[in-house]
Amino acid sequence: MKISIESNIQEIEEKIKKACERSNRNREEVKLIAVTKTKPVEVIEEAIDLGLYDIGENRVQEIIEKYDDLNTDDLNWHMIGHLQTNKVKYIIDKVHLIHSLDRLSLAKELNKRARKTDRVIDVLIQVNIAKEESKFGLNKDEIWGFIENIEKYPFIAVKGLMVMAPFDEEAENIRYVFKGAKDLFEEIKKKDIDYIEMKHLSMGMTNDFEVAIEEGSNLIRVGTGIFGKRK
Repeated sequence: MKISIESNIQEIEEKIKKACERSNRNREEVKLIAVTKTKPVEVIEEAIDLGLYDIGENRVQEIIEKYDDLNTDDLNWHMIGHLQTNKVKYIIDKVHLIHSLDRLSLAKELNKRARKTDRVIDVLIQVNIAKEESKFGLNKDEIWGFIENIEKYPFIAVKGLMVMAPFDEEAENIRYVFKGAKDLFEEIKKKDIDYIEMKHLSMGMTNDFEVAIEEGSNLIRVGTGIFGKRK
């Protein structure tokens, strides 16, 4: 059966609106990122034609392969997967936002490469609220020391946090992860650190984005819900 990207987007849009209503938020507060991992250019073009201009990729190689075929002034590329330091140079001039800053060695490399391209790169700090060993990200108690060190890197602009919740068929079971990330987000914001801006809270995927929105997410990363299951 052929996947209808248009009807999938409409269904997701309806769920976003309802989640915003339940949490007394404006729909405009939440941005939908289309996660295009493994999807060919022609499929992504269909989503772009339907108004999705924020494209999320997990792998550097896929950004490189798709960038020239898809790039327009309107398109925003998001690096949402784990980023190896030796791959930074390939995407530093291509991405709008890196969601997965999780260690100082990566911060140092991002700063070095951004300086060379004469731009300040926007990043999110990845946090591991659930302390899953299989997931990347800083534990909550590591955040403050990390933030102090970020001041050394003027070509990095921290714009918020990203969290990946454990997979659970019942999204309600992982609400605590989103709530914990939002609490940390607000805690950092209150500190009013002049080189840190808590603007984006990236959390929520196909199976749990409604709960994430209810708990304060303003960037949701949806792939399967738009394009169907990956092969």
